[in-house]
Amino acid sequence: MSKEKENNAEKENAKRKIEEEEIAAAAAAELLLPIDTLLSAGIHIGTRIKTKDMEPFIFRVRPDGLFVLDVKKTDERIRAAAKFIAQFESSRVIATSARLYGRVPVKKFCEITRATLILGRFMPGLFSNPSYSGYVEPQVIIVTDPKADKQAISEASVVGVPVVALCDTDNTFADIDFAIPTNNKGRRALATVYWLLARQVLRERGELPQDSDLSVSIDDFETKLAEAEESVAESQSS
Repeated sequence: MSKEKENNAEKENAKRKIEEEEIAAAAAAELLLPIDTLLSAGIHIGTRIKTKDMEPFIFRVRPDGLFVLDVKKTDERIRAAAKFIAQFESSRVIATSARLYGRVPVKKFCEITRATLILGRFMPGLFSNPSYSGYVEPQVIIVTDPKADKQAISEASVVGVPVVALCDTDNTFADIDFAIPTNNKGRRALATVYWLLARQVLRERGELPQDSDLSVSIDDFETKLAEAEESVAESQSS
């Protein structure tokens, strides 16, 4: 490795360390998971696009142009979302993800909380057309990415169902009732957020002691690369 590359690598490591120290200092309050775990999962790493809706949740912008989310606010929003979701009948909580890396986390969330799972392409009329064979009547819907899951959000808006959405720095709040600011594109980030949300929902329902963890790990919520590649291959052959 050349001297210039070594210097650049050292600078990048130094910047990353400073960033992590700043975020850790901002998240002085007790979090749902240790700050190191949250940072290593990348839940704070946004995109190079910032919407007006997401401005209140942005901690800073990195030298490379990526916006960084405030993990303390993410933590607060996960707690509030879980409290809200726990009020509803479990089977009438709908969780969905059109985004590939969100499918395993959403599936595990539904298994743990007994929510109803909808994966892949969202069919028009699923909420709004009683004559549709797969018709369901949700009380609340959780979406992984407002851009990818816009059809589900549109359907929820038509029937007046509240929407909880995982929102990255490039998302807007159109027809979103409650946003959880997070990296909604990374495999580990999605696994971590859905694991935390599942744990908090069970705690809010009184089904899990406040000091207890789920019987499954964050690893179990994470989409593996082999699974992602297989899903892509299947979609291309169909």
